[in-house]
Formats: sequence, structure tokens, C-alpha cells
Amino acid sequence: MDPDSMRGDGGDIYWRRRMSVLVAVLVVVAVVAWACSSGGDGPERTSSAQSSATPSPSTDPLLAGLRTLAMGTASPSPSPSPSKSPKAPRTRRPGLPCTEKDLVLSLQGQGEIYADGAHPTFLITLVNTGPVMCTADVGPRAMEIRIMSGEDRIWSTADCVSGPGTDIEQLDRGVPYVRTLDWNRRRSSPDCRAEPPSALPGTYVVGARMGKLRSPKAVFHLR
Repeated sequence: MDPDSMRGDGGDIYWRRRMSVLVAVLVVVAVVAWACSSGGDGPERTSSAQSSATPSPSTDPLLAGLRTLAMGTASPSPSPSPSKSPKAPRTRRPGLPCTEKDLVLSLQGQGEIYADGAHPTFLITLVNTGPVMCTADVGPRAMEIRIMSGEDRIWSTADCVSGPGTDIEQLDRGVPYVRTLDWNRRRSSPDCRAEPPSALPGTYVVGARMGKLRSPKAVFHLR
């Protein structure tokens, strides 16, 4: 073709035709390449990341054991201290002084009403409930028998005691110490008057005490 014929309007038409052919070829090449890459599943095929869940990595037992061993070596946890077993109670030796928690003190009256001239009689018992034999002072100072009339202190074994006033007794477990006491119906006082007056007819209360121990009280009447 004559190069001169490409000048003017005829030349423009020629180049536009050449460009249209080139674009068509590129479109065909692009379509063929897309078809080959899609594998014929169509444009609606989802990606592998969307269509299938990512499989979780399997745990290797050997690696897990090594990891546990490494953690134990790096920061060893303190082993629990062994629990302390309760100590066995210490065995008391026989013959030691009795403890108050092991003693039971009681008092009983022979009667409730005493005629004129009759002496009231009381029975005092002390029992050792401890595990072994023990000793206790049952003298008139340590074991006091007291008679009251209201707030009036009428009589007491602790008044006018001559000598040391002690009486140490051995108390076997469960074997009661028994003491009988007669009251002569006269008042007593710490000053030990030679002629103490007689108690008047009326109602009286008697009880035994030994340290912090107290016996149940007994009520009786004098005529």
C-alpha cells in the first residue's frame, strides 16, 4: 500500500481497524486463559479457604510429653506438704492430783424435815471420772460443806479448823469417796466462839464446794 494513501481520513480508518482487531485478539486470549485456570467449575466456585474448614493441626504425643516435661523443669510446682496426724493424748500417770474436770461432787440429805433436837445428816460423795487413779484433798478446808438460810451463812466446815485441815485421798476411777456429816444445829463463825448459838427453826439450804466444783443443793427444814 502506498504510504500516501494512509494520510487523511483514510489513514485514520485504517488504524482504527487495526486496533479493533488487536483488542479482539486480546479478549480471546484472556477468555481462554480464564477458562483454563477455573477448571470448568464456573465463576461461582468459592475459594478453598471459604469452602472447606482449615484442618486443626494434630497433636504429636511425643511433642506434648516433651513440652510437659520442659514446663515441669522450668517451673516446678511445690509438692503438697503431708498432713499432720493428730497427736495422741498424753497418758496421765497414776497418783497425780485430780483435775476438776475429772471430778463429780454431790451431796444428799438424809431427810427433809428434822424434829426438835434431831441432827441433820448429809452424805457427800466425790467420784473420779478420769482415766487413772488420782489424788484429792478432801479435808474441811478444801471440801467445804456450807449451810445457808437465805443470805445468812449459818455453818461451815471451814470455820475453826484445827491443824493443817488437809486429808489427801486416792481416788480410783469410778470408785466414789463417801463422807457422812452430822450437823449439831449450832451456828459457826470464823472467830470460833466458845458458845455458838443454836440455829432457829426454819428452812435451810446445804451444799458442798471444792474449788470451782459445786454440788447440787439440798433443802431441809428444822422444827
